Amino acid sequence: MIEVKNLTHIYNEGLPHESVALDDVSFRIEDGSFVGIIGHTGSGKSTLLQHLNGLLKPESGTIVIDGVDITDSHTKMLDIRRKVGLVFQYPEYQLFEETVAKDVAFGPGNLGLTQEEIDQRVRDSIELVGLDYEHIKDQSPFELSGGQRRRVAIAGVLAMKPEVLVLDEPTAGLNPKAHYDILDMVERIHREEGNITIFVSHNMNDIARMSDQVLVIDRGRLAMDGTPADVFAREKELKSMGLALPDATEIVSQLRKQGMELPPDCLTAEQAAEAIAAALGK
Repeated sequence: MIEVKNLTHIYNEGLPHESVALDDVSFRIEDGSFVGIIGHTGSGKSTLLQHLNGLLKPESGTIVIDGVDITDSHTKMLDIRRKVGLVFQYPEYQLFEETVAKDVAFGPGNLGLTQEEIDQRVRDSIELVGLDYEHIKDQSPFELSGGQRRRVAIAGVLAMKPEVLVLDEPTAGLNPKAHYDILDMVERIHREEGNITIFVSHNMNDIARMSDQVLVIDRGRLAMDGTPADVFAREKELKSMGLALPDATEIVSQLRKQGMELPPDCLTAEQAAEAIAAALGK
């Protein structure tokens, strides 16, 4: 479980360009949840993610993960890294080793494990992201496709066996097929590992389809926290923040405004199609 209480972060504190990136943010995430985070560019999403991984320390507030306060100055960074794996945008740009296997082994190699344990983690992680270990282990990561390189980068984080997997726009810059392939992979990892998965996306269709819980960040504050149905029902508030609805929800909203009797909580194309067919059938 993750419990964030009164988290505040200020960039350039005391300087003319002081900026409050997070302002008294509090929320709770239950074990095993899949959580989507949305917000306009510059709202504080990435700052929040970096606090969850211990890369940034707050001016005030606490983050407790599985009973450990990772904002405590006595908490070791290695212990945080074991609990929380953070995948940045375009993680493939951080690949650097000469082979895929060596790159994935870099993280667990710093955990004091035996070579046998490291090798097993590398194999398991590469296979978990949907790549053939024997085929790819000795290849240079720079010879792979963009989607494959991203999978390798994610495998490197999974090899640390984090209890929490944090993904900052994991499909950014990918073509449609690679986009859906990565999302399918993330969902499979979540099912198989049973960990908390947190992901940031500007794609509301993905957020609506995949999330158990949605956090909306607006100008550094937590504006909403609820199920996808609860959050996307607040159309006017979301649009006032510069955020869109999922495509299916937007279509249903427009049809409701035209007088068609439809439920307001259609989040996917399948749900919308069923609701519209039922309404026309009447």
